[in-house]
Amino acid sequence: MSEKNKTIVNSWNEWDPLKHVIVGVADGTHIPPAEPALDAKVPEDSDMKGDWGPRSEESVFKANEQLDNFVKILENRGIKVDRPTPIDFSQKVVTPDFETGSMFGSMPPRDVILTVGNQMLEATMSYRCRWFEYLCYRPLIKKYFNEDQNMVHEAAPKPRLTDLDYRKDYLSEKIGVEKRLKWTAEKYFVTTEEEPLFDAADVLRFGKDLVVQHGFTTNLKGIDWLRRHFKDHNVHAVNFPGDPYPIHIDATFSPLRPGLIINNPDRRLPEDQRKFFEKNDWEIIDAARPAHNSPPPLCYSSVWLSMNVLVLDPNTVCVEASETNQIEQLDKLGFEVVPIPFRDAYPFGGGLHCATADVFREGKCENYFNFS
Repeated sequence: MSEKNKTIVNSWNEWDPLKHVIVGVADGTHIPPAEPALDAKVPEDSDMKGDWGPRSEESVFKANEQLDNFVKILENRGIKVDRPTPIDFSQKVVTPDFETGSMFGSMPPRDVILTVGNQMLEATMSYRCRWFEYLCYRPLIKKYFNEDQNMVHEAAPKPRLTDLDYRKDYLSEKIGVEKRLKWTAEKYFVTTEEEPLFDAADVLRFGKDLVVQHGFTTNLKGIDWLRRHFKDHNVHAVNFPGDPYPIHIDATFSPLRPGLIINNPDRRLPEDQRKFFEKNDWEIIDAARPAHNSPPPLCYSSVWLSMNVLVLDPNTVCVEASETNQIEQLDKLGFEVVPIPFRDAYPFGGGLHCATADVFREGKCENYFNFS
């Protein structure tokens, strides 16, 4: 292989020019059976409650059409794209501590793989059905490791995910949004502090600083593990009291370029945490309201996937094509907006940011915050 085509792993933030990325695939995706962390995420009135098994062939086909189209748009812009290798998600997940009836899928690599500089880190994951999902990315990670002598492959310690990891009272009755919001404000989540837990999609990269959401899928021990692991970084815990289902930060808080962040207006960053950004000249503005009143059928996520955007460089942002309000807002902010049809892919794991994981962005590790 020529030096020109060899992989280099390097990505320090969410906005530097993107040159190499992983985009997920929908093949074989399952709706997993009930389990503690998942049950807490699915609203009581959701059409997914009690439903599990393989996604329909028609829905997989439509999702893959949109994922493949996304890949073509990225490649036409000179961005190299790799795809994961799905495993058989119909298999049970069995360990000495638990058993669950199926796996999930490989559409959202952002959930599993965290790239910080030259390191690709496999997250612990907090869902039992996602225990083996990292295997879908191992062929790519092996290739990157072989091609880039500076690439570091790390895997966080696999959690046992016993019943001690979850609060039973999250499942014991119909809770309702009002009670959930109260619990969220009190930072009382379905996951306990039994062992470190985190999903990669709860982490945003700001050069020398990592911002991590404390919520359903990432606990304080998980944040502490990240702090100890990334010793040269400043790791900041944030939470969003307005979110009754706080899972993954990228439909709530999205940096677009140095100095600018969009924040879900229903889940505003608390004032004490907001001051840290504002005193460092970061403007936090409300994201535009979603264009849709409800998510697609059999979708875990909320309508706020509208702000789950992929930044290609500080001037260019990919946005779901039907999210006209978000497109208009970003256009007025001076961005070139690349519309990507993606609603058929939403139910398979999220939006455009979820469906990708960085391999290479131009740029180096910068310090965007002053602690003096």
